[in-house]
Amino acid sequence: MPNVLQYVPTKKGNIMKAVNVRQLKNNPSEALRMARDEPVVVLNRQEPDALIVHLDNETLLSEPGVRLALATALYKSESLSLGRAAKLAGVTLADFMQHVSRLGIPAVRGTRASVRDDARTLKAWLRQESSSATRAR
Repeated sequence: MPNVLQYVPTKKGNIMKAVNVRQLKNNPSEALRMARDEPVVVLNRQEPDALIVHLDNETLLSEPGVRLALATALYKSESLSLGRAAKLAGVTLADFMQHVSRLGIPAVRGTRASVRDDARTLKAWLRQESSSATRAR
């Protein structure tokens, strides 16, 4: 892929590394290696289609809102569970649930019946925990 690496100008006059979809398909590991140094634009028919960013780049992940936005997108696409998304975002589970709810993304997924069953199980568990705590005193 290095011999067919492309460079694309940004609006601010900078240059970014770019690969086309075919190059990405043929050699994804090379594109990932390039992304360790700087973001790589994926071109589809010479138009920007995606951006590959190395997630160990603490500079990017420390930018305000990036972790929350990434976690939200991964939760919405069902790539991460609610708990793992909250952990990635660096917020409590309750705060993450409120965040996705405000965005219109269901914090609780499933059918009415499965949600009702989960609620019953939770209530039973809370009663059991409450009575265990009372006996321990």
